Amino acid sequence: MSRKSTVDPLVLDILSKVRPTPMVPNGLSDEEKIARIAHNFREIMTALGLDLTDDSLEQTPMRVAKMYVREVFAGMNPKNFPSLTSIENKLGYNEMVTVRDISIISVCEHHFVTIDGRATISYIPKNRVIGLSKINRIARFFSRRPQVQERLTKQIADCLCLVLETEDVAVCIAAKHYCVVQRGVEDAESETVTSDLRGAFREDARTRSEFMSVVTGSGR
Repeated sequence: MSRKSTVDPLVLDILSKVRPTPMVPNGLSDEEKIARIAHNFREIMTALGLDLTDDSLEQTPMRVAKMYVREVFAGMNPKNFPSLTSIENKLGYNEMVTVRDISIISVCEHHFVTIDGRATISYIPKNRVIGLSKINRIARFFSRRPQVQERLTKQIADCLCLVLETEDVAVCIAAKHYCVVQRGVEDAESETVTSDLRGAFREDARTRSEFMSVVTGSGR
C-alpha cells in the first residue's frame, strides 16, 4: 500500500535533479521491507545449506534485513537526507574549501559487497557556504546505496552544486572494491580512482592543480 511522503519538498527537488540511482518505488514501509528481506535472506541461507536452527544463525536473516534498510542502504530513503541549510557568504570568501579523507563505505551494486575508500571534496564559495560536516553527510547519504563509484562521484557533485548554487565543485574518490578483492582477479592491493571536476576546477589549470595536490597529499 502506498504511503504519503513526509519528505521536505526541497529535499525531493534536490534529489530530482541529482542523477538517479536505478530505483522503482514500491510503497513498502521500512518494517515491511525488513520483513520481506528477512524472509528472502532466510531462503538464501537455506539454499546454501546453513542450519537456521543453530543459535548463531537463527537471527541472521533479521539482522541482515535491519542492517540493509536502516544502515547500509539508508540512502535509498529520502527521509534520511541530511539537513543542509546553507548560509550567506558574508565574509566574501572566494578561495577553495576542501574536506579531505572523508570515509566512504558503500556496496557494489553488481555483487553486493563492500566498497571502502576516501573522498576529497572541494568547492569555491560564491553567495552561499555550508557547514563542513554537511559535506561529509552528503557523501555518506549517497554512499548508503547500491552503487557504482562513477555514479556516486557524480551524485555528490550534483548535490553540492545545487545546494551551494555554484558550479565550482570538485570530487575525487579512491576506493577498494571487494568484488575485486574477494572474487574474480582477487587483487587486494588495487584502488579505483574517480573524479568529477566542474567550473573553475575544470577550466582553470591552477585551481585544478591546487585541488589535485590536496588529493595526492602534496598540498599538505
